Order: sequence, then structure tokens, then C-alpha cells
Amino acid sequence: ALRFFRIARASSAGALLASSVAAMAMACAAPSCDCEPWLAKADEARKASSERRFFEAVQLINAALEAFEASPACSAACAPRRGRMLTEPMRFVQEAAGDLDAVAKARLAQLYACRADIVMSLGGLKRALSELEAAAVLIPADETIAKLRAECKQIQEAIDQGVLEQEELDTQGKVPAHILTGFLGSGKTTLMNRILQGSHGKRYAVIENEFGEIGIDDALIASREELGEQQIVEMNNGCICCTVRGDLIKGLRGILQRCATTGQQLDGVIIETTGLADPAPVAQTFFADDFVQARMVLDGIITVVDAKHILQHLREEKPDGVENEAVEQVAFADRILLNKTDLVSEEVLAEVEGEIRQINAVAPIIRTQHSEADLEEIIGIRGFSLDRVLEADAEFLRDDQDHQHDSSVSSVGIECDGECDLGRLNLWVANLLKERGTDMFRMKGVLAVKGCEQPFVFQGIHMIFGGQPQGEWKNGEQRRNRLVFIGRSLDREELTTGFKATLAAES
Repeated sequence: ALRFFRIARASSAGALLASSVAAMAMACAAPSCDCEPWLAKADEARKASSERRFFEAVQLINAALEAFEASPACSAACAPRRGRMLTEPMRFVQEAAGDLDAVAKARLAQLYACRADIVMSLGGLKRALSELEAAAVLIPADETIAKLRAECKQIQEAIDQGVLEQEELDTQGKVPAHILTGFLGSGKTTLMNRILQGSHGKRYAVIENEFGEIGIDDALIASREELGEQQIVEMNNGCICCTVRGDLIKGLRGILQRCATTGQQLDGVIIETTGLADPAPVAQTFFADDFVQARMVLDGIITVVDAKHILQHLREEKPDGVENEAVEQVAFADRILLNKTDLVSEEVLAEVEGEIRQINAVAPIIRTQHSEADLEEIIGIRGFSLDRVLEADAEFLRDDQDHQHDSSVSSVGIECDGECDLGRLNLWVANLLKERGTDMFRMKGVLAVKGCEQPFVFQGIHMIFGGQPQGEWKNGEQRRNRLVFIGRSLDREELTTGFKATLAAES
């Protein structure tokens, strides 16, 4: 019955929206009607929703509400409350209802009902219910609104009982996606390797994004051969949360299409973001693209936190308009791995957890060392909640949001032939960290070291640095040095000259 109910809601949504728009049209049939712009947008939203283009439908109904807010009929009610009609429906209605005439109330109520129906289809039931309750205050006797409210409550009850969600996943066969995020050097790639190497018998595809101009992490993915080259998508030409968002969609589509073509079963897709990524736009991708939204479900956002260094990043004062990515990564987390707990005292851990709880009060915090965690605690958790995200960010589903990274933070990549002298390398790095360690957020590389047959992998975070031989050079691969520095106010020439001075003389 629940299965039929859910399928029926998808097919009946268009009819309910059609009746809503028809009611609006009847309410403004007078020749002097001022509502045509917002009514046209509402009609486009109905059409997009009936064609299951739900994210586009949200943008259209948002535009309709903004146009209605700017109309003469609402000027008195909206002037002192600009923007609240869209972001805080119930508060707006409670404050402004006395300034709206009966026709304006009916129009606004139908717009809220239209938006609620669309958001319901994306899974934002609590948000939809809040808009329907606002609509019911405006026109209490409306049957369409009453039906939508009853339906929304029934679906929510089924989900609360754990019945509908599992049935939806089973019948739709959607591929779960896991966003792995965390600030620079927190231990994301280590966790990625633990997931891929775990004895779970599952098959994952990987999307790897790096802020650095030279890709390093691709060489550090341990199960690359087992996964297959086609199951790894690398994006090194920008930050996944902004400049390469289109590439993310392209990568997800490519993975899904390859699986459909080859018939291979995929248990999930793991997306490792750069350490400077805001996870919100990445999560929005699973609603923004119709192809992806129909075939994938966001299982959860896993944030890895470096217990030793996170406080300085969470508390950093950013310029106006610039996001603190470390805060955003914690705020949107469904699971938080408090990593490197062996590097700090219990008192510091308590302070870190207290800071985290001020930002995110609900995500479970799992203490770890070397990113060791029970996979059942982080994979297959069905932790992502659109309602929870909308409570924190009412404009999460808007497609025109902009965010700005700190322009003082950059990356410097170095790639060159030759072999390093290990003694010179250690001395150079020690001096570099002594002078610039505070501003050196992350450094990592794969080096050719004289006298060492294996690649030498090194990683550093602020004042902590380490390296060791790891893996093997591939057959036919040239022994080359690849390294990346990420930090504040980096001097490219200084870093490049300094590193090249560590190269051993050719014999």
C-alpha cells in the first residue's frame, strides 16, 4: 500500500498543482490584474514538476514567490519583511496576514501549496509541511491544501516508522553516494583507502577532487587497480563546490552510464572533496541534475576533523563575504570523525567536541586514530536529511547561490625530473616549517629519492611532517617528483627554488 501511495503521489502531483494554478488564475481574472509575471512562473513550475524536473521547478516557484512579493498587491505587507515570504513562510504569514486582502491571501496560499508539493517530491517533508501550514492559515478551508497536508503527514509517519524509506530504495534501485569531506590534512584519503580496502566485498566508484594544481591523491588511492581506471574520476582543475560542479555531474553521469552499459553492479560512489570545499553545493548536485536525482541517493556527508589543528580553522576570522570552509564542513556533516585523537590531550578533545557541538548539535562524533572507523557507522547510514539542511539553510535549493573562497589561500605545484637527496630534503622542509609552518595548511608529494627504489610519499600539516617509501613505480613510469603546497600567501618562486636545491647532483 505504501508503495502504491508513493507512486500515486508522483502521478497526482501535477493534478494538484494544476488545480492550484487554476485557482490562482480564477482569482486574478480581472483585466487590471497585476500578477501575470508570477502566475506564468507558477505555471512553468507546475509543468516542470509534472515532468519530474523538480529542482528546476523549485527555481521557478521561488521566482514566482519573489515576483509576487514585489507586486503592488503585497507592497505594504512585504516592504518591512523583504525576503521573509520565501525563507520563513509561517513567520511571514503571522506578521503580514493583516496587511493582505483576501485575494492576495488566496494567491500566496496557492503559491505555498505549489512549492510544498515540489519540495515533497524532493524529500523535504518537514519544510513542505511548514509551508502548507502557512497556506492553511491564509485560507483554512482550501481542499487542495488540506489534501497535501494529510499526504505529507502520512508519508512522514511512514518514514518515521522506517517503512517507506527502505521500500523506496529497494524499488527505485538508486545508487547511494557518500560525500567525504574535511579540512586539509584531516585524513580523508586515509579513510577512503580504509573503505576501499575493507573486507566488505562491495564495489565502489570514486570521484577525487584536489585543490592543488598537480594531482597527488590519485597516486595514494590504494585499490586503484582493483577498482579499475574507469571507476576513478579525477578533477584537479578547480574546487568541486564551485568551478567544477559541471564536471561532477558529468562524472556521476559517466559512472552511471558505464554501469548500465557493462551491467556491473555498483554498491556506491564515494566523492572525496578538496579540503577547501563547501559540501553544500556538492550535496545540492544530487537534486540539481534530473538524471542523477532519478538514479542516485545521497547517503550521507562524512566529515573528517583533525583534532590537533581544527580549532584554529574553526575560529579563524574571515573577511566579509568569505566562507569559513571548516565551519561549513562541520555544519553539514551527518557523521563526524574526530581524527588524530592520539595527538592531543583529553582536555583538548573535550574543547574540540564542544566547539563542534556549537556548530552541529546532532551529527554523531566518532573518535578515531589514523581514520580507523567501523564502516557500518559511516556507510549505509541514510543520514542525509533535506529537511535538516533546509532548517539550517533555507536557500539550500536555490541555484543562484554564490560563495567565495579566501583569496589569500592558494596552491603551488612543482613537477620536475631528478632525484632528491634525503638529507637536503629534510633540512629544507625543517627550515620551511620553522619559518612558514603556521601558513602552510597542507603539503604532500610523491618523490624520487636517490638510493630508494620505491616512490617516497611525504605529507605535512602545519608543523607536522612525515614521509616514507610506499608502493612501486609503475612499469615504464618515469621517476619524477610531484609535490603540492597549499597555504596562505605562498611564494611560488621561493618554494620551487628551495625544492630544486634538494636535488642530488647527476652522477
